[in-house]
Amino acid sequence: MIYSARTLALLLAVFIALVTVLFLSLVDGAQRSAMVVAGLVSFSSSYLLIYVVLEFLVFREINRIYKILGKVRKKELRGIEENKSGAVNPLKNIHEEIYSFALLKQKEIDELKKLEAFRRDFIANVSHELKTPVFAAQGFIHTLLDGAMKDKSVRNRFLKKAAKSLDGLDMLLQDLLTLSQIETGGIKMKFASIDIVDVCSEVIDQLEERAEKKDIRIKLANAKEKLLVYADGQRISQVVSNLVSNAINYTPEGGEVTLSFEVGKKNVTLLVRDTGEGIPAEHLPRIFERFYRVDQSRSREKGGTGLGLAIVKHILEGHGTRAEVESVLGKGSVFSFKLPRATGEGGKE
Repeated sequence: MIYSARTLALLLAVFIALVTVLFLSLVDGAQRSAMVVAGLVSFSSSYLLIYVVLEFLVFREINRIYKILGKVRKKELRGIEENKSGAVNPLKNIHEEIYSFALLKQKEIDELKKLEAFRRDFIANVSHELKTPVFAAQGFIHTLLDGAMKDKSVRNRFLKKAAKSLDGLDMLLQDLLTLSQIETGGIKMKFASIDIVDVCSEVIDQLEERAEKKDIRIKLANAKEKLLVYADGQRISQVVSNLVSNAINYTPEGGEVTLSFEVGKKNVTLLVRDTGEGIPAEHLPRIFERFYRVDQSRSREKGGTGLGLAIVKHILEGHGTRAEVESVLGKGSVFSFKLPRATGEGGKE
């Protein structure tokens, strides 16, 4: 506060005294000595009256408000930059404090609205994704119960379809659980020196049969016998598996998926390249969001839970890195990420 009650009372009293003297000077016959006495009396009485009023009725309450706002600022307004105008009016300073508080609370309200919208979208997406395999399995089983069980060929075909739907449901639930555990810190990364070439080879072995069904070739290019990185082997295997699986899903028959490395002094970059349909540029910033699909109908036909790339994003963030993507429509996409090189003793280089 720039002016105290005493200073402000003094200024106002001087002003009233000057007005009194000026007024008396306009009166005919007024003596100078009388004007001086009147001015002093006016000054003294005005000063005392104004000081008492300001101190006990105004400034005391203003000071109490300032103390409360000071406590609020310490607790609530740390993130808000002070924006005081330096005005002599103490009420204006209070207004600025309250405005800062209101600004912070508005930001919190906006954030809560975003979280609420995100929650609604998430629940809607999960409900929709759960309904698809559940309704499919229900349909096949009810058809069997209604009499199709008697035909052995129909029974086996429908049971296989029901089992496939339930496998998809299990995959979705597992991905949801994994994503939830990663986001809440339930999964801790266990860093060690791992051979990224070996990790990629294992993933290719696991997915090779699935790729062959679509006549897609998976190959590991320019790989050394050993390439050590500092990472969580299990989680990076999950990242590579999700990226390669995604590439297989969106690569047409007869296509190719290639895993390759770029080796730097401090980092190793793994690239997963496909000859698929590519991703439109406007969709690239959002493909790592959970359940986000470039083409809802076609994506669902290709399989997957819609959580694979979201899991990739969170695992890599836990490694202090991130996934990059480049894509050209009709020619394919390249997903890549960096990991720090490691020594044979298990530390970073």
